[in-house]
Amino acid sequence: MTETQNLTLVQAVRDGLHTELREDDDVVVMGQDVGKNGGVFRATEGLYDEFGGDRVIDTPLAESGIVGTAVGMAAMGMRPVPEIQFSGFMYPGFDQIVSHMARFRARSRGRFTLPMTLRAPYGGGIRAPEHHSESKEAFYAHEAGLKVVIPSTPYDAKGLLAASIRDPDPVIFLEPKLIYRAFRDEVPEEPYTVPLGEAVTRREGDDVAVFTYGAMTRPTMEAAETLGEEGIECEVVDLRTVSPLDREAIVEAFEKTGRAVVVHEAPKTGGLAGEITAILQEEALLYQEAPIGRVTGFDVPYPLYALEDYYLPSAARIEEGILEAVEF
Repeated sequence: MTETQNLTLVQAVRDGLHTELREDDDVVVMGQDVGKNGGVFRATEGLYDEFGGDRVIDTPLAESGIVGTAVGMAAMGMRPVPEIQFSGFMYPGFDQIVSHMARFRARSRGRFTLPMTLRAPYGGGIRAPEHHSESKEAFYAHEAGLKVVIPSTPYDAKGLLAASIRDPDPVIFLEPKLIYRAFRDEVPEEPYTVPLGEAVTRREGDDVAVFTYGAMTRPTMEAAETLGEEGIECEVVDLRTVSPLDREAIVEAFEKTGRAVVVHEAPKTGGLAGEITAILQEEALLYQEAPIGRVTGFDVPYPLYALEDYYLPSAARIEEGILEAVEF
C-alpha cells in the first residue's frame, strides 16, 4: 500500500525537490536565498541542511547569471533546478532563456540537450506589487524548445516537477503562489511522475467545455459546481502543461459539448485562450454551436491591491462567461 502525506502545494514542491535530489546526484537546486534561508516561500526549506551547499546553492541576485550558470551545468550533464524568486524577475534572464536555454538542442544539432527546470512562483492574488504578480506564461509558450508547466494541485505539483527534472529538455515550471497554501492534497511519499503535455479532466459534463490551468482551476471548479446545481453540466479540463498543449484532449472535450470557455488570469490579448480557440477552429469547427468565450485578466498593467480582486477572474465572472456560451 502506498503511503501518502497531506501536503500543501508548496510542500509538495519541496517534497518533489527532496525526492529528486535524493534519487539523482546530478540534480542541484540553485537561486537567491534557496539555501540557508529556504527560499522566499520556503519551498526549499531544509534542503540545504540535508544536501549541503554543493547541491543546494545560494547564488547572487543576478537572474541572468542564475539561468546562464544553469545552462552551462545542464550542457555538461547535470540536472540543475534554478529558482527565480518571482516570475516577474525572469526578464533580466530572458536573453539566456530564449537565446540559449530554448535553442541549445537545435543549435548543436542534437549534440547537447539541456535537462534543466527553471522554477518560479507566478501569478497574482497575494497582495504583492505588480512585478511579483504577473502571468506571462505566453512569453515562454511562444518559444520553441521550451516546455511550460503549471500545476494546480499538490499531487500534480510533485509529479509534474519530477517529470520536468527528469526530462532531457528545458522546462519552465511556474508555481501559482495564490494556491501555495490554499488547500491540502494526498501526495504519495514514494517517487512518481505526472506526464508532461497531458491535460486532465477535473469534472465531467456535456453542456460546455471549460479549459483552464493553475490557480484558476479552483474558481472554475467552483463556478462549474454552482452551475451544475442549475442543470448546466461543465466539462472542466485542467491543461497542466501549456506548452505543448494537449490538443487531443482539447478537441475531444469540445466535440463532446459543442461549446467552450477558456479561463486564465493572464491578459486576454496574446493569451493562451486565443491559441486554444484557434486549435478548435482548425480541428473541430463543425462541432461548434456558440462563440468560444474567454474569461481572463484585462489588457492593463497588473493592478495594485485595491483592484486586484477585480482583475483576477472570479467564480462569478467565470459563471457569466459560461452562461454566455450556453445561452447563445
